[in-house]
Amino acid sequence: MLNESNERVEKLAQNVALFRGRMTDAGFTLGGDASNAIAPVMLGDARLATQFADDMLKKSIYVIGFSFPVVPKGKARIRVQLSAAHAEEEVNRAVDSFIEVGRKHGVIE
Repeated sequence: MLNESNERVEKLAQNVALFRGRMTDAGFTLGGDASNAIAPVMLGDARLATQFADDMLKKSIYVIGFSFPVVPKGKARIRVQLSAAHAEEEVNRAVDSFIEVGRKHGVIE
């Protein structure tokens, strides 16, 4: 498949850049490598990560909150996994939801 076309690889890279760029611009702290499709949104607090993920699900955005013992104490996060199958509109809707929920919980201003 990749030998025939790199369209999916390019689309994934575009989605990653869009998500990570908008999230960083909004004030979120993201972990991991800037080119990685798995984007940890660092929150620190385990309860906050759970509440945040629950609020995102209410907006039909499925993300997972990770906390101790999966990650070190104080390093709770929301795990986002981007795909080449996501449309630009879907990535933007996810970021818009992150911004709204992030403001609600005081994660960003």
